[in-house]
Amino acid sequence: MITILCSGSRGDFQPYIALAQELKELGKAVRITGMKEFESFVKSYNIDFYPIQADFKSLNVDENMLKEAQSADNPLKMLLTFNKMKKYGLDIANEFYAACEGSELIIYHPGCTIGYFAAERLGIPAILASPFPIHKTKEQTSVIQYGRVKSTPFKNIISYHMLQGMLWLASNNSVKYLWKKEFNGLPKNFGKPYERHTNKRQPAVISCSNFVFKRPSDWNENIHQYGYWFVKEPTDYIPSKELSDFLSSGEKPIYIGFGSVFHKDQKETLSKLIIEALSKTNKRGIICGMGKIDNLPSNVIAVDSLPHTWLFDKVAAVCHHGGAGTTSAGFKAGVPSIIVPFANDQHAWAHRAYDLKVASKPIPIKELTSDNLAEAINYALQDKIVQNAKKLALDISSENGARDCAKVIVDSISL
Repeated sequence: MITILCSGSRGDFQPYIALAQELKELGKAVRITGMKEFESFVKSYNIDFYPIQADFKSLNVDENMLKEAQSADNPLKMLLTFNKMKKYGLDIANEFYAACEGSELIIYHPGCTIGYFAAERLGIPAILASPFPIHKTKEQTSVIQYGRVKSTPFKNIISYHMLQGMLWLASNNSVKYLWKKEFNGLPKNFGKPYERHTNKRQPAVISCSNFVFKRPSDWNENIHQYGYWFVKEPTDYIPSKELSDFLSSGEKPIYIGFGSVFHKDQKETLSKLIIEALSKTNKRGIICGMGKIDNLPSNVIAVDSLPHTWLFDKVAAVCHHGGAGTTSAGFKAGVPSIIVPFANDQHAWAHRAYDLKVASKPIPIKELTSDNLAEAINYALQDKIVQNAKKLALDISSENGARDCAKVIVDSISL
């Protein structure tokens, strides 16, 4: 059994589901471990799930702190928020460790470093699987600094120290707590495990297209990046009649949705702003994930969450928060992006999409108005941006990151 330790939001789980799907196709038994709220989502892809019974509610996690985490728009705020959140990891450390027992190999998200140390103690391999480039390089800036600072070899290395340091800060206390409580001391070689890929038995795998961020030439040969990890939907999605009729009743609409970073207290302000921007551009729109919106004009429809893989190639452009998964889905669909970053690495994906000339200039959520959203929509729909987006999608289609990384993982077991 291969066990994948995962954390984060629904979008964070998707690339690991894709990896699990490919491991199953290669004949491996595999399961994903994470908060129990994601159990039905993961199982809907016919992937086994080991639920962590603790959740934000049972842990009494401060809702305001969660908002802070989702709106940290600079590295200092991110660091302070990660520091506040670390205490909650103590209560779930034993459950993550229990999930590792009986496994032949552990795959861990960079925020779940307990997987590395549990595997070491259990005498089995551990593989770091990251949804973004995480390893130090002189060639490009990390996802917490890209677009914010000028790229230089020194600044680039420092930016990865910062990224790894924040992820380590969020998870190292849980390792300390469990080991001192259960094993009377710290693990041997206790420290950040992100650069420990000295042999083919313990490689790292990265979900990122080489046409978006090229694999750095100064990475260790045991760090593998072959493309994004895209989920294969188990069945064809069947839309509601309302949505189907809307899509067929006029020109392709603009998709607008902000995923898990959207809070209900933003609904009135954001929905009004979006409707005004669509009116100013004379475009149709699909507002996703904000619930029912009263008094919508005929050119706008509101829908609940639905598969991006199904919808994105049916729209003219995608407007979103810049989460890594949503951004890659937009790239794959070959449509222009309008990215409104809220926090963390979303700013990097927004800037990268703009630099690749497949998106409008980023609009941080604090600066969003109906006027600049309308301007961004018009920019994204220029012919040159539309053609660039189609070309990027064609390039990305030549990769199969999940399959190739799954092969690396399976090969490591046989060594």
